Parts: sequence; C-alpha cells; structure tokens
Amino acid sequence: MPTTTAPARGESVFARLEPHLPSVSKPIQYVGGELNSTVKEWDCAPDGPTVRWALMYPDAYEVGLPNQGVQILYEVLNERDWIVAERTYSVWPDLEAVMRAGDERGPIPQFTVDGHRPVGDFDVFGLSFSTELGYTNMLNSLDLAGIPLHAADRGDADPVVLAGGHAAFNPEPIADFLDAAVLGDGEEVVLAISEVVREWKGQDRPGGRDELLRRLAVTGNVYVPRFYDVTYGADGAITAVVPNRPGIPARVRKHTLMDLDAWPYPAKPLVPLAETVHERFSVEIFRGCTRGCRFCQAGMITRPVRERSIETIGAMVENGIRKSGFEEVGLLSLSSADHSEIAEVAEDLADRYEGSNVSLSLPSTRVDAFNITLANEFSRNGRRSGLTFAPEGGSERMRKVINKMVSEDDLIRTVAAAYSQGWRQVKLYFMCGLPTETDDDVLQIAELAKRVIATGREVSGRNDVRCTVSIGGFVPKPHTPFQWASQLDVETTDERLRKLRDVVRSDKRYGRAIGFRYHDGKPGIVEGLLSRGDRRVGRVIEAVWRDGGRFDGWSEHFSYERWMASAETALAGTGVDLDWYTVRERGYDEVLPWDHLDSGLDKDWLWADWEDALAVATGESDVEVDDCRWTPCYDCGVCPSLQTETQIGPTGQRLLPLSVV
Repeated sequence: MPTTTAPARGESVFARLEPHLPSVSKPIQYVGGELNSTVKEWDCAPDGPTVRWALMYPDAYEVGLPNQGVQILYEVLNERDWIVAERTYSVWPDLEAVMRAGDERGPIPQFTVDGHRPVGDFDVFGLSFSTELGYTNMLNSLDLAGIPLHAADRGDADPVVLAGGHAAFNPEPIADFLDAAVLGDGEEVVLAISEVVREWKGQDRPGGRDELLRRLAVTGNVYVPRFYDVTYGADGAITAVVPNRPGIPARVRKHTLMDLDAWPYPAKPLVPLAETVHERFSVEIFRGCTRGCRFCQAGMITRPVRERSIETIGAMVENGIRKSGFEEVGLLSLSSADHSEIAEVAEDLADRYEGSNVSLSLPSTRVDAFNITLANEFSRNGRRSGLTFAPEGGSERMRKVINKMVSEDDLIRTVAAAYSQGWRQVKLYFMCGLPTETDDDVLQIAELAKRVIATGREVSGRNDVRCTVSIGGFVPKPHTPFQWASQLDVETTDERLRKLRDVVRSDKRYGRAIGFRYHDGKPGIVEGLLSRGDRRVGRVIEAVWRDGGRFDGWSEHFSYERWMASAETALAGTGVDLDWYTVRERGYDEVLPWDHLDSGLDKDWLWADWEDALAVATGESDVEVDDCRWTPCYDCGVCPSLQTETQIGPTGQRLLPLSVV
C-alpha cells in the first residue's frame, strides 16, 4: 500500500478543495480573499508561541460574514503580532457531501476561508451564537473538522471549543460539546484567553488540556462545564450545580466592556465577495438597553447602557466608508434612537454626506423615540425605505404586561407624521404567545393595522399606503423576568395566527393594504427547548444532527417532525419531556440551569418584575418600570454587582463637516 505523509499542521487544503468548487452552489463563498481580510503566517509570533483562533458564526457565509461580533473579534485578535485569527462558516449540504467523500488523502476537513487551514489545527475554535438554532451546525462543523464531538473525548492536540454570543448565557444544552463558554462582551476577554493559552504553550503545555481549562476557569470569566456537576431530583428538576474541584468559582460572571470609544471596531470592515443579508457598513452607537421590556433577553444581559461619543461615531463612519466602499451606513444598537445625542448625530452625519452617495439608516427604532425630524435627516439623500416599529403586543393590556410602554395613540401619531412626510410603507412587528395573552389581544393587531392604514390615507390623501404586520412567536429566555413563564403550545399559537389572518383578509376596505407575515409555532417550540434546556437536552441535539439536522434556522431545512421524534427518543427514561421544558411554568425555588451564570441581574428583582407583570395582567397593579437612564436606579443589580455604571451624554460635542466628501 502507498504511504502518505501526514500534512503539516496549518497546511492549506485549498488545492484539494478547488477542483470541487465548480460542482457546488455559490462556490465564491468558500474562496476567501475579501477586501480587508487577513492571512498570516502560521507561526507569526516574533518570539514565543503563536496562538491561533478559528472563529465561526455557525450559519451560511451570507448570514455569517456580516455578523458584527465575529468581525470585531477577528480584527482585535489579528492586531496582535502573536495571534492568528481566521474565519469559518457552515458549508451547504452539497459541499458537505463533497468534503465527506474526500479524495485519496481522505475527507476534506472543515476549513477557514482565509488560509483554508483545517479548523482542527487551531488552538481555539470560537463559535458565536446569536440563536440556539445554530447548535446542529456546530456539531456538523466539529464532525467535519475531525474534532471529537464530546468534550470529554478530546486530547491535547484538539482545539478548545469555546462558545460566546447571547445564547451562551445558557450554554447547558451544549455543555457536553463545549470546553468553555464566555458570557458578555468579547473584545477584552478573547485577548485574556489568548494570554493564558500562550503562557501554557510556552511552558510546554503542563498538565495537558485539563490544566489549560483549569487556568481559564479560575479567572472567573470563563465557564468550563466539565468542572461543574449537575444533580437532579426525583421530579426531574435540577437540585444543584456545583464545582467539582478546588479553586473553581461557584458562579461565573459576564464580562462588560466599559469604554466603547477605546474599541472603535470594526475599523477594517470585511467586504463580501458573495451576496450577503446586509450590504452595509454598521457602527454600533451604544451597547445595552435599560427600557426594561420583560421579554427581551438582549436588553437584560447587555446592561448597563454605554454610549459611543459623537466624535467616535463620526470617525468610525468616515473610516468605514473609506475602507470598505459601502454606500449605506447603519447606526446599530438595541434602540438606536435612544442615544442621548441621536439628533446631533443624525444632523451632523446628514450634513457631512449630503450630496454624496452615502445613505444613513437607523434599523432599530422605538415608536416613542422616533420623530419626523430624525427620519428626515436620515433620508436627506432621497432614499426613503419603509419604517419599522415594534409595538410587540397587540393590545394596550399586553403592552403593559411586557412593560413596552407604547400606547396606540403614540403609534398612530408617529405613523401619521411619517405618511404625511412622504413615507408609503410602515412595518409593525408583534409577538404571539406572550404571558397571559388571549385571542382578543392578538386580534387587536388587526384593528391597529386598519387604523394605521386609515390614518395614512387620511393624512397623505393617497390610497397606496401599505402596512406590513410581521409576527414572531414568543420564546421565554434566560435572565429575563419571563424566564419562569410557560410557553404557548404550537396548536394554540397556530390557531390564534389563523384567526388573525382571516380577520385581516376578510376586510374589503383595508385587507389588501395590509401585508401579513408570520412563522408558525413549530420553530419557536424547538427554540424554547434549547433556550431553557439543561444538559439532558444535548442528547436531543445530537440525535437531530445524526438524523440529518442542519441549518435549523432556515425554514426550508428545519424539520419539526425530526425534532419531536428525537426529543421523544433521547429524553425517554429521564423523567422529563419536551413539554416539561417548554409549556410548563417555573416557580421561584426551582434551580434554573443557568443560575450559576451571573449576568449581573438580581434574581429577586427579576422575580418581582415577573410578579408585577402578572399583577398588571389582572388589573391589580399599574406599575411601570422606568428607564434608569433618565430616572433613579431601580435596583436590577447590574451596576453594583459588576462594578459598572450607565454611561450616557449629552457631551455637547458636534461633528465637523469633512473638507472633502
């Protein structure tokens, strides 16, 4: 038999991959070489060991490349002359089949798009999860990379598999597959992790993989699941999650970046070669939200609010346009119009780029933070796309329950102003399945949409105005007041949405002017299983993947039947089932799978807010949780527990126009 020499670590697989690219869809997504991408020597450190990261957004290139989090970490890491950071994305099934079939050297492994190096050769394999439906893609990438699926089976030569992103605030469903997880902002902590890895490698890897993970865990900023034991009671509930060796902290805290101006990334935005979901340069103008919407995990776990200064925003916009060539700039945050100097930001950027091809957008806007002056500044170059608002709840009662303090009159005043100023399209986003919701709460969405159209026709004098109603299913999330809530079952969700659709379509006067988009309840129930699951759910995820589950965030690839069959089989004998994780309400004394992971929020405060929501629902209370940016502190716990503070303006600074546009 002929013998083959094992490839050197970090050797490119592109020569093996390239012959197959003409036979797969969208081959351009696998070739790399984007503007502002980075390829370093495998041994790049001028002295000492090189630390190597493979960064992944576990979805297709077109979704993953624009992801702000991965782009920022890619750039932050590569700025260090002793770190190599490359990117990888999920491959489509056609290329997966090619890679598994391989060539005379065997299967082609999961590769980075920068140097086309095997992911299994890197020191750290970092995955960013914004949604739990990417978990099966993670398992597929591990398998394609030749990395043992279960963390317990990995050796010293395998990468540390590390999860981050919003879903990492409850990584328990994928704990068996992870070596570690990081909560919160990544910019500083990835460098701290790199230092630990570098020191361990420089000392000739003492104690092997276990010692490296111990060094990461004792910092208190990295969660290593293997160092925690979970016990269960006879009723299936968790009784305790405790460290299983000395020096491991009982709780792992999130990391919070406090000076956004000192980290103006991405400074060299990646420009995709293939079409992606967002063709724009994005600047995060502030991080965090304290509006207090009870359903919103992103707002809760990213506290406190930290604003970028107007000067830094202006410099990032100017630099990003120059470095990328993008003509659209999105000013991002959870609620961008809440920036304390958004009026000045809008006016000064509009002044700076007036007469150019540069357009500005504000993708995230609350009804009560929006005004026409602001909108006109952002559309000064003549581009008026539709406006999107998120009332979330269909009725006034539901909006009080979720602490989304936007009245119907507020919304009507806002859309009236928009239609009168020349806008023709408004999109309204709602949720179905919120706690205490009834059929009537959902059906009021139709009445609200009709009133929007009637108002638009009246103020504009035209009949071509449109309103699109978009509805998503509510999924209770960890670290929110609704983490104890029951989730609405699939059948009731679908029936409510059917009734709403029929009411909208049956109206001869307004029906054709109202677009109606919604997802059925099936993906939401699976997301609910994954978002509030514990370690026993890992066997469900593995069963789904082994049965062919991939790209579960895509409706054309998602199979509800596969998830249901896998859950029934994998959870048999555990004493719990799908309903136990989803449609069951929790009590205060129950140990939640994420209780040992510290987002800074006080559990008693979250519980009190949950009880307030129930009291509001029955009319026993009319309590409203104000935004602590503008009112005294209301004791959510974040600032004292994490030694942080809300950082907002006004600074009184203004942008100067550029001499040359």
